[in-house]
Amino acid sequence: MTHPMGWKLLLWAGFAVICGLVALPFWFVLTGSIKAPQEIIARMPTVFPESFTTQHYEKLLAASDYAAYMLNSVLVATASTVLTLALSIPAGYAFFRLRFRGRDAVYRVILLAYAFPSIVVLVPLFAMFAKMNLIDSRFALVLVNTAFALPFAIWMLRAFFAQIPPDIEEAARMDGGPPLTILRRILLPLIAPGMGAVAVFAFVTSWTEYVFASVMILSDALRTVPVGFAGIIGQYQVDWGLLLAGASLAILPVVAIFAIIGKWFVAGLTEGAVK
Repeated sequence: MTHPMGWKLLLWAGFAVICGLVALPFWFVLTGSIKAPQEIIARMPTVFPESFTTQHYEKLLAASDYAAYMLNSVLVATASTVLTLALSIPAGYAFFRLRFRGRDAVYRVILLAYAFPSIVVLVPLFAMFAKMNLIDSRFALVLVNTAFALPFAIWMLRAFFAQIPPDIEEAARMDGGPPLTILRRILLPLIAPGMGAVAVFAFVTSWTEYVFASVMILSDALRTVPVGFAGIIGQYQVDWGLLLAGASLAILPVVAIFAIIGKWFVAGLTEGAVK
């Protein structure tokens, strides 16, 4: 029988390997963005910077519209997150608490959205948005990002609503509380971890989306970070300092989101998985 100390050492070793695989790439990106060009392309990479420079950030902001790309991504990701929450909360509540004909069939159809790659609907969506004059519009990206985030958001919030005892709602109804008031004042505080998880998921999904943003946005002034960044890389060939500086700035909003509601995201993934 394996000694408990051996299992602990094995678990810690596995934890260290996973942390290294996750943290080291971020470390090299962040530190590489402040290294001199000669140190970045050196044959022997340095774990800790031996030089310091801000020239890559200065070049990135001065020679491109990267600040505008960041602003566009923040606007699109924030609007997509808010709209996803606004639609998924009542939908998750309806799919669990309400009884209506075809409820299970509609729920399965919604989940089928993940059975097909998003590229399949690219051409139909482009044609539909072209007829609606939404091409080259941030609103088109908000609609697309919301549509692809909603199935997961509804599934997760439905699982959270399932954990709430029906007696809580019954007591509120007996006190004369209307359904919307019960949902807003009683149920929403109870599913706050699920809402946090959905918010993080929707924001990150929108922030990293590239395919639809590259097709539906035509003007450079409305490009998001993934699309604009790809253009910068092509324009300046392979400028590793510029590449690492742009990647470092692109990470900041996501890190800020996790810092604000990260604990809710973790709680949402663990609690919402148990019915």
